[in-house]
Amino acid sequence: MAPERRAVRLRRAFGQAARLQCPRCGAGPMFRGWFRMAPACSACGLRFERAQGYFVGAIYVNYAVTTLVVIGGYVLLWAFTELSTAAQLALWLPVVVVFPLWFFRYSRSFWLALEYAVNPES
Repeated sequence: MAPERRAVRLRRAFGQAARLQCPRCGAGPMFRGWFRMAPACSACGLRFERAQGYFVGAIYVNYAVTTLVVIGGYVLLWAFTELSTAAQLALWLPVVVVFPLWFFRYSRSFWLALEYAVNPES
């Protein structure tokens, strides 16, 4: 496949993933509730969970983004404010708990979009 077609498919899949829509058609929602994922796209029939344990990679994505947000925020506050380490801990501990719960759906959506962009036939 031509590299530009792959790049367009990747950009489109990630755009639809950011809206929590099917990476193939963009019409069907991926989630039925906050933590409940639809088994397949209601519009095109794309199965979201390909196999048991398919979204283990999404757990790593969620962990990596959470780590980048917290460490980056800590370093920025350390460099530009006079907050103590205890104050920083009090600030970032709730973020470490709440952010992964909020980002859960997006990490799954981005994981599926990446897999679809690399392997659209499955």
